Amino acid sequence: QVALVESGGGLVQAGGSLRLSCAASGRTFSNVAMGWFRQAPGKARDFVATINWSGRTTYYADSAKGRFVISRDNAKNTVYLQMNNLKPEDTGVYSCAARSELGIGLGEKNYDYWGQGTQVTVSS
Repeated sequence: QVALVESGGGLVQAGGSLRLSCAASGRTFSNVAMGWFRQAPGKARDFVATINWSGRTTYYADSAKGRFVISRDNAKNTVYLQMNNLKPEDTGVYSCAARSELGIGLGEKNYDYWGQGTQVTVSS
């Protein structure tokens, strides 16, 4: 199994920043691509960003591109999501996911393991 634990969520005003962390344990972290997703109440879970096994390839949803940065530190078994210039529409539960593949994945179906999520609330 792969266990993922997110942290770093909170309440911020629009225009503020947060840095989310996802600590992984279990299966070899360096062998898998990782992703961040978010889900607002009553809404489907949406893709936010993904990063390949080495950290050299990343991809972002249009809503995140230019504001969010995904990164990873394989030595620490941790993936990060730096969120800048936050908007109210960024509000949701942010979940970290592991793909069990080397390459990036853009949809929920491409991921095998999920954390419980961390709440991000952006006020107007």
